[in-house]
Amino acid sequence: MENQTHQTTATAVRPFHIEMPEEALADLRRRIAATRWAPRELVANQSQGVQLATIQELARYWATDYDLRRCEARLNALPQFVTEINGLDIHFIHVRSKHDDALPLIVTHGWPGSVIEQLKLIDPLTNPTAHGGSASDAFHLVIPSLPGYGFSAKPATPGWNLAHIARAWDTLMKRLGYERYVSQGGDWGAFISEVLQRQAPQGLLGIHINFLFTRPPEIGRALVLGEPALAGLSEQEKAAYEQLKARGVAGYAIEQATRPQTIGQSLADTPVGLAAWLLDHDARSYEKMAHAFEGHPEGELTRDEILDNITLYWITHTETSAARLYWETKVAALNAASESSVPVAMTVFPDEYYRAPRSWAEWAYPNLIYFHEVDKGGHFAAWEEPELFATELRAAFRSLR
Repeated sequence: MENQTHQTTATAVRPFHIEMPEEALADLRRRIAATRWAPRELVANQSQGVQLATIQELARYWATDYDLRRCEARLNALPQFVTEINGLDIHFIHVRSKHDDALPLIVTHGWPGSVIEQLKLIDPLTNPTAHGGSASDAFHLVIPSLPGYGFSAKPATPGWNLAHIARAWDTLMKRLGYERYVSQGGDWGAFISEVLQRQAPQGLLGIHINFLFTRPPEIGRALVLGEPALAGLSEQEKAAYEQLKARGVAGYAIEQATRPQTIGQSLADTPVGLAAWLLDHDARSYEKMAHAFEGHPEGELTRDEILDNITLYWITHTETSAARLYWETKVAALNAASESSVPVAMTVFPDEYYRAPRSWAEWAYPNLIYFHEVDKGGHFAAWEEPELFATELRAAFRSLR
């Protein structure tokens, strides 16, 4: 009887409420004020990383004008929950549409993101009639925090890799009563949705991704060897190859995949250092975030939202646990074309760090049901262009309802 009670408690879906300690906020401001600044970069561009003027303006605003209580109130106004899956508490936002026949959708963030990225999607997806859609486009929306990110618990042992998370997401959706659902993701969320597609659990109707990792093996080999673009590539394939070749492997990814504890200790001690690390994901995303602090934001990404995300990492002390997902990840399994027939949809945003060609997506997924290139948005597309992103999801999943 006691064991049965434990199992019931463990699988319960419990309401969650955020209360940021005032002393933690005061400590954050003290640490920002005590920042020891790096010397100014030696060039007049971002080629050496986050520029001193940008990070100093971010720190000034963070310490003086930024209001974390506004973000706290915004999150607490949403239905938030935690539930234990495989011994770990998973935090998630769960907003049901007023339209009973809405399609259940789980949306997953990546690094250096959080559920903050998806907040502007909630109303367009759950209440489409107020945003140019029809009632038949509605979604019941689940937005989880990855293990070790945000308000989800930090794994205490190794093993929470992409396959483990994908299985946990299927458990979560079915625990919420959704026997049929779709999945969406960018960055790590795209990887997790791709793994879920390959696992093909019963009830998964399809996935949508806005980043394609899986590429033909000859492309991967040529990139590793640093060779020129292969003969016979289309113009679009050649452009994608050159983008990937020019970018190389991101330094943050190498560090977090090989030494998450080392970088984690550095980031845990200085909020401004953490902010610089989180800003420097890719050149175009950094440029957009810098513009937000220079007074001319691109898209809908604001300085407050950027700091909401950074502050969430700081307050929850998840800089190290989030980095460990890179250490956990072995992406070799995604280098082969999928054998699953679960439908796949994809949107290509122009400022993503490479523009995936349709031919590569068709090679990767035998059941590609939707592929669309749009004219604005980047790696954090849901954050930057939420209305466009929501429109894409409606179109991508319309045939699966």
